[in-house]
Amino acid sequence: MRFTRKRARAGGVVLNMASMIDATFLLLAYFLLTTATMQQEDRLSPNLAVERTSEAGPSNDYQPQVVEVIRTESGPRYRLGDRLFEERNSLAAALRDLRKDTGLFVRVQDGVNVGFAAAALQAGRDAGFDQVTYVPGKRN
Repeated sequence: MRFTRKRARAGGVVLNMASMIDATFLLLAYFLLTTATMQQEDRLSPNLAVERTSEAGPSNDYQPQVVEVIRTESGPRYRLGDRLFEERNSLAAALRDLRKDTGLFVRVQDGVNVGFAAAALQAGRDAGFDQVTYVPGKRN
């Protein structure tokens, strides 16, 4: 048997189309897989509800419900308004009386153990809040 080499056309370039098609499909699969797992921002529900009560403009009846995790001399405490709580269960009991549709914010002061911050978040979930937002404290 005699093998002969095929000659390319004069001045022409021979491209291997199989490897080009493979690379195209790999790029297509990559972009499909990475975009399918991201949550789109337009699907997020806003925490603020604005109602129109008069023609003068919108009035917002949103009052933030904030639980602060603070450091005191006797240890970390949970503050809801002007009340202080030492335990997560008593905080959850107080949170059950609040409106659930506006959400809950948990603000954590610097230097507080992460376990107390997580306990405040869990107390909000136990009280029936669907939207519990963690807010870190400001650094000095």
